[in-house]
Amino acid sequence: MSAQEVISHDEVRRHQFDAVLHRKSNKTQGGLSAMRQKNSAANAAASKEYFQFWDDKKAEDETAEVRQERTDNYATITRQYYNLATDFYEYGFGQSFHFCRFAYGETFHRAIARHEHYIAHSMSIRKGMRVLDVGCGVGGPAREIVKFTGAHVTGLNLNEYQVQRATNYAAREGLSNLLDFVQGDFMKMPFPDNSFDAVYAIEATCHAPSLKGVYSEILRVLKPGGTFGVYEWLMTDAYDNDDLEHRRIRLDIEQGDGIPQMFTVAEGVSAIQDAGFELQHHEDLAVIGEASFAPWYWVIGTSLAYAQSLSDVVMVARMNRWGREVMHALFGALETVWLLPSGTRKTAESLGKAADALVEGGRRGLFTPMYLMVGRKPEVQEVQE
Repeated sequence: MSAQEVISHDEVRRHQFDAVLHRKSNKTQGGLSAMRQKNSAANAAASKEYFQFWDDKKAEDETAEVRQERTDNYATITRQYYNLATDFYEYGFGQSFHFCRFAYGETFHRAIARHEHYIAHSMSIRKGMRVLDVGCGVGGPAREIVKFTGAHVTGLNLNEYQVQRATNYAAREGLSNLLDFVQGDFMKMPFPDNSFDAVYAIEATCHAPSLKGVYSEILRVLKPGGTFGVYEWLMTDAYDNDDLEHRRIRLDIEQGDGIPQMFTVAEGVSAIQDAGFELQHHEDLAVIGEASFAPWYWVIGTSLAYAQSLSDVVMVARMNRWGREVMHALFGALETVWLLPSGTRKTAESLGKAADALVEGGRRGLFTPMYLMVGRKPEVQEVQE
């Protein structure tokens, strides 16, 4: 066995925990069906481990030490967050866990696919290329980009449950020959230098403790001359950390979305350049332009005015504030009679709190989930002393 194949005691322990928690739910349809199959005691333990980093911590009491503790524990936070939240995401969003722009007459799922096509187009991904999807979720974007471009995509994900679900979905769609899914930490990727022709990340590297750190790892595994594209979650220039309302919005987003600490647009742009990329393009796609019909956050707001189909109406009805309150009450009742695992309602309420903060942050222009940056790895890198 090579040094790279040695499995640590902690990795074995995490694998055993996840096996107990999820049981056979990784092979079922996502959403409520998968939630019902979780081990209740393990779900409660995952909830306790996750929420310890936020419970009883308010915006006005936030300190550098509290934020550093979350940063130091980014891997635990990310892993347990998606252990708890994945089934909710599939219930609400389907298999692509991200926001997007909307054109007139465009349904939610068509807009989601176009957003995925857009980053692939911006990076000139094409057939025959070997591409890395950093933080691939359950593989929805990877499957769409494979179908759009014909490239081979490897998905990297810290969460074992999501890797299993992504692998199963790829097999179900007959795409296993063009898709691989690997479990690993994007701060120390399990790939050799210069492995991929292109790398993309869709609303995933926000979970990193350091944007420069994760971008540097991406640079390492990217071939010289290769392209990196990212839709990054960032606080805009309008955000003021000394404003307690602004800070509350940011903290609610972080708690409900498993983010150790949010960074600003200026920090994001500096990070990709400091990592060694030649920044070719950067733009906040959340700013409504002439071709936009609706704000990115409308699907989790309270209005049905932008719905373009019956499926949009159904989706928004269960994702907006009023629909969430009904579902939270139902989750609580089902949890009480042991039809859903312990901690389900608390997770749902945390996700709902984040959704409200995302809408508020979007309306005020304090936050963007789609700051597009496209960078190129130099053909010849400077030797750093």
